[in-house]
Amino acid sequence: MKALVFHKINDVSVDNVPDPIIEEPRDAIIKVTSTAICGSDLHILDGFVPQMQDMVLGHEFMGIVEEVGSGVTNLKKGDRVVVPFPIACGHCFFCNNSWPTQCENSNPKYGPDGGLMSEKAAALFGYTDLYGGVNGGQAEYVRVPYSDFGPRKVPEGLTDEQVLFLTDIFPTGWAAADWGRIRGGETVAIFGAGPVGIMAAKSAWLMGAARVINIDIQQYRLDMARQSANSETLLWESEDQVVEYIRSITQGRGADVCIDAVGMEADRNFLEKAKAVINLEKGTPKVLETCLRAVRRAGVVSVVGVYGSPFDNFPVHRWFDKGVTLMGTQAPVQYYIDHLMQLVVDGKVRLDDIITHTLPLADAAHGYEIFKKKEDNCVKVVLKP
Repeated sequence: MKALVFHKINDVSVDNVPDPIIEEPRDAIIKVTSTAICGSDLHILDGFVPQMQDMVLGHEFMGIVEEVGSGVTNLKKGDRVVVPFPIACGHCFFCNNSWPTQCENSNPKYGPDGGLMSEKAAALFGYTDLYGGVNGGQAEYVRVPYSDFGPRKVPEGLTDEQVLFLTDIFPTGWAAADWGRIRGGETVAIFGAGPVGIMAAKSAWLMGAARVINIDIQQYRLDMARQSANSETLLWESEDQVVEYIRSITQGRGADVCIDAVGMEADRNFLEKAKAVINLEKGTPKVLETCLRAVRRAGVVSVVGVYGSPFDNFPVHRWFDKGVTLMGTQAPVQYYIDHLMQLVVDGKVRLDDIITHTLPLADAAHGYEIFKKKEDNCVKVVLKP
């Protein structure tokens, strides 16, 4: 089959690879009909999350069931499904407590420590050997472990584009808002106006926020946030400028909730890059640090941007002095997806309006290039195998 393969940093190509097969009784083989490129895929492409051998990328995908293992009774050949990006067994301590992203059984490198290069959380599709080494869905076919727990059938009448982002970016944006304890009337500042930042804005409105602001360094992404999520927007010029603006619209207090939808790959100047090299850091915590400044005392900072290394001089003093609740991890998609699917069915949210590019799988490497380089006003790329 054809699949988008990561070879080394900044080197991906569409190659012929072996077809996936049933390996365990709870497996299914899915014929992919739509898949997408995610900002998290760029973490691998750029080397922020290390991968030393070839791997099929992609964790946002859906398709048609081609084959199921002997242990799968809830799916059959021909069913149309969306697949959550975390891989989870469905019955361990964490799965039973609504935390599938912390599953104890899906990742051979699982452990309680959460180390830099060992003892990680649940396996993720197409997201390095550290997270299970499971090939992803930017391919014609994909093997889905624990397929009796993860995939959800798509209701009749919905297009791929209407539900594809239930795999990751909508549940991730929803988690960011949910962890922010939005109950109604809050000011929510979202750092990032990419796909996840826009989905966080949509989610914040659905939860009753009174004011939602997306902040980004790219004007075209802010334009998309305004168009798609009806959010206010602010072009980042400096940390002080952003913090001062947010305080100016909140009686000097700061936002009730700040959401970091950027993570470690925030834009950096030369000195910040040099510091990271000296301290053996990956990327920068500047957005998270700005959130801690911009949030009000006793507010919430919710983090769905990925961080993959420790950071020197992290302002733990500010977190403690201000009494800020800090929450973040990979989104527990299986916990949220049924509710979010119903929001789509009921027409309460639209997910496909952020798609800027639809390409054949054969052009996936080009999709990565324009997404990474922010060319052609690229916000979200969908691939069609």
